[in-house]
Amino acid sequence: MIVRGPATLEHMRIARFTTGAEPRYALVEGEPGQEVLRVLTGDPMYVPGQATDETVSLHGDEVRLLAPVIPRSKAVCVGKNFADHAAEIPPRPGHSEEPLMFVKPNTAVIGPDDPIVLPDFSQDVHFEAELAVVIGRVAKEVTAENAVDVIYGYTCANDVTARDVQAREDQWFRAKAFDSSLPLGPWITTDLDPDDVQIQSQVNGETRQSARTADMVHGVFDVIEAVTAVCTLLPGDVVLMGTPAGVGAVAHGDRVEVTIEGIGTLANPVVRR
Repeated sequence: MIVRGPATLEHMRIARFTTGAEPRYALVEGEPGQEVLRVLTGDPMYVPGQATDETVSLHGDEVRLLAPVIPRSKAVCVGKNFADHAAEIPPRPGHSEEPLMFVKPNTAVIGPDDPIVLPDFSQDVHFEAELAVVIGRVAKEVTAENAVDVIYGYTCANDVTARDVQAREDQWFRAKAFDSSLPLGPWITTDLDPDDVQIQSQVNGETRQSARTADMVHGVFDVIEAVTAVCTLLPGDVVLMGTPAGVGAVAHGDRVEVTIEGIGTLANPVVRR
């Protein structure tokens, strides 16, 4: 099997993993709890990858899932894209019908089970469960009608935010861009229909957020059009679609899970060092 993108029609789950050596890529096969990784040659994000005969149990002690993609240049995030969450954020002067955008650097990315490290400069760090779109080819001035052609797939994201810093600063860089503030995973799903899937978050097993992408103010394809009207997206860049209501603070020792229907669950512990 040749694995390539973007906009492949075949359902695939593509993971990035390590067994202690260099990161590798694999197809995720099997039912929940019994998944195996079918190793791929190369990085299918950039070159066609050949599925090999080598398989590794996802649940083996030596296997560790990594963030399925490290953005080539950036993660572009959309804020206040669920009306109920927008009501949780103190209003600012002015209003725009356009999606509110900000950028996280690729150094913010961590993978499944990597710790979210609470920054020293914040005492009020929040989780935000979000759908993330992984871009598969260079994209500039893409229309909503053609957006599917530049999408490689979808993954779960947690837009971790220093809420106290966000509230007192006009720019969101410190609040949003700190190291470990962008967990991604557990893998990329290539053929999700993003128009109406459930997004949930749990903290220590308690459900905190539950909504559907149908409730978003701006749909996935409209967001891609809006973002690419501003800047060029590169293969491997990620676009986050915003979070529903129910966000809240996390503390040292918590465990945050983001679950998206049709993808899976991304889980991370929270630590303060």
